[in-house]
Amino acid sequence: PYINVDPGTMNPFQHGEVYVTNDGAETDLDLGHYERFTHVKMTRDNNLTTGQIYEAVINKERRGDYLGATVQVIPHITNEIKNRIYMVAKEDIDVLITEIGGTVGDIESLPFLEAIRQFALEQEPHNTLYIHLTLVPYIKGAGELKTKPTQHSVKDLREIGIQPDILICRTEHTLTNEIRQKIALFTNVVLRAVIEAIDVDTIYEIPLIFHQQKLDNIIIDYLRLGDSNELDLTKWKDLVDKIKNPKHKVKIAICGKYIELRDAYKSIDEAFIHSGIANDTYIEKIWVDAEQVELKERKVFPEDIDGIMVCPGFGNRGIAGKLLAVQYAREKQIPFFGLCLGLQCAVIELARNVCKLENANSREFDERTPHPVIDFLPGQAQIKNKGGTMRLGSYACTIKENTLAYKAYKQIKIFERHRHRYEINNEYIELLTEAGLKISGINETLNLIEIIELENHPWFLAVQFHPEFNSHPYNAHPLFRDFVKAALKFKEDRELELFK
Repeated sequence: PYINVDPGTMNPFQHGEVYVTNDGAETDLDLGHYERFTHVKMTRDNNLTTGQIYEAVINKERRGDYLGATVQVIPHITNEIKNRIYMVAKEDIDVLITEIGGTVGDIESLPFLEAIRQFALEQEPHNTLYIHLTLVPYIKGAGELKTKPTQHSVKDLREIGIQPDILICRTEHTLTNEIRQKIALFTNVVLRAVIEAIDVDTIYEIPLIFHQQKLDNIIIDYLRLGDSNELDLTKWKDLVDKIKNPKHKVKIAICGKYIELRDAYKSIDEAFIHSGIANDTYIEKIWVDAEQVELKERKVFPEDIDGIMVCPGFGNRGIAGKLLAVQYAREKQIPFFGLCLGLQCAVIELARNVCKLENANSREFDERTPHPVIDFLPGQAQIKNKGGTMRLGSYACTIKENTLAYKAYKQIKIFERHRHRYEINNEYIELLTEAGLKISGINETLNLIEIIELENHPWFLAVQFHPEFNSHPYNAHPLFRDFVKAALKFKEDRELELFK
């Protein structure tokens, strides 16, 4: 419902992670969950904001598309919303899930709710299904669950013409049958369609919780999609079992500047879960504030750390701490993984401390640096508008053989998603490689460095792209998988050394 065209210019503290699609759309992090759970590749057509809707309608009005009519919320705004839904409902699509963001009762959400009310009227019977997510809060002082928020939320929906078919009730405590009956009675929803969504250890357990309550059967039967008795979630149960009962454990320090808001690194968090599944390993994530690293001079890293990651980001805040994190991993021979800005920090640290280039930096942090080892992408220096103007989306990368990257991917040509404005300055490549930098992946078309490694280090790899966006529960991203594998080996070697 927000009026921003996309979240690309929004502060992570306001919005959380910006999820990037293959075609370069900057979207809400929720879209990442849909890709991870379904393996469907999303595009810019799959994410819609109020800003995009009003922009499209105003552009049509300026062109004269409305033939002089007065442009109004109904029908022009609501028609534009419906058109966007129809646009992705192509012939090869069996089911289209459309999430309406915001909260019932918010002014911002009203045009979207009105649009889906109209949408259902245009469909054949049993072709649309309303599922309403609602909160059933627990009042600790009274020791009871309260159904009033759910009752009022559904009341507001019904007032605008939408009757939910299914209720998903978010709760900290199990709903008694009495509470479920009360909710069903006062919301006009059949009892079996009042579904409990209780807090669980891992989000990947949610499908099993819903399956136990036959939510999948209800949806399949209502939409007449086939035989609901043929459902088999054995593979998913095995996956959840691996998450909850791993054989091994490692400690990974994740260094960033938004650690108090974990949603800023949501895809990274999920990619570690996937790599844990692939390695049968529980990953204890130590979230390290980059500014604290700077203040405490690396004393924030536990003695028994098994790997260090430096996160993506923008801006100068926390950079000194990230550089210290890179140096610590390099000197202590701890497995290191850098993402986007993490790669740039690795290059700056090497330039300063190994190549002895005093005040080497990125132009992002110091426009007057004498050694801009990280510089603007070609053509980026003149850009004024911030929204949607970075290097965005999927680009090709050619990997060199006999590298950690090739060992992980097991192929020469890969495609990964980008979101950045700065790159390694090719003028410094010779000097950096003499200092031990190994270039293991390049974009041949643009002549840009995509992956770097370090000679004489057990596992030191950084990438200019965002591999976390291409990780899935059944198919962990190869770089995350191998980073965790390297951390496991580092831990085993350290314990063997202690045992001696």
